[in-house]
Amino acid sequence: MSFDIPVIELKGVTKSFGPVDVLKGIDFSAYAGQVTALVGDNGAGKSTLIKGLAGVQPYDGGEVHFAGGIVELKSPLDAGELGIEVVYQDLALCENLDIVQNMFLGKEELKAATLNEPHMELQAVQALESLSVKTVKSVRQKVSSLSGGQRQTVAIARSVLRDAKVVILDEPTAALGVAQTEQVLNLVTRLADKGVAVIIISHNLGDVFKVAHQISVLYLGKMVATLKTKEVTYDEVVAYITGAKGQEGAN
Repeated sequence: MSFDIPVIELKGVTKSFGPVDVLKGIDFSAYAGQVTALVGDNGAGKSTLIKGLAGVQPYDGGEVHFAGGIVELKSPLDAGELGIEVVYQDLALCENLDIVQNMFLGKEELKAATLNEPHMELQAVQALESLSVKTVKSVRQKVSSLSGGQRQTVAIARSVLRDAKVVILDEPTAALGVAQTEQVLNLVTRLADKGVAVIIISHNLGDVFKVAHQISVLYLGKMVATLKTKEVTYDEVVAYITGAKGQEGAN
């Protein structure tokens, strides 16, 4: 996979709900091995943009390019087959199941008409080890016994297990303490180091500046800025988010 061509690229995508235009000709791209932050105030259109990428709410217009070719994302199945995985804020984990069962939920492996538990357990361990996860004692722990940071770890490792090409993280550090936040941010960096295109949606600009290579800013349904993190200041990003800056460049 070329690191010069975006893994996922949106060109002029639109989405409306009745008379309300939520996405107004959005251009957006994410590259293999990089973390791209998607930021904006409430109502900017972040959730709608991500639901389109996940195939949950298909875009009305525009083009979606994946690895250089035009694709259609009409359903979550379409997104999953391309290797687009979304880790939502609620994580979609079953507390009464253990880590292995959660990581293979809906994709269980069978051997002689029974669950191939040893192979699934081995793959779960390998997925966690590939991300240098050391905070989980056993993959047979019930999710109900895990901390918030450990649960986020399991949800992210599940995307690795599914050989994701693009991983979208929705507010991955929300409601986490300082130590757990640091663990998750390290995990985000390691995920990108594996060659995955990581998209992180966050209100926490401190987290964004720690891990993101690029910052894309939405304001009232328009992409008003795409910035290299090391070339921009915290205050400049805030100015784009609040609409104090960038309106003349909105597409």
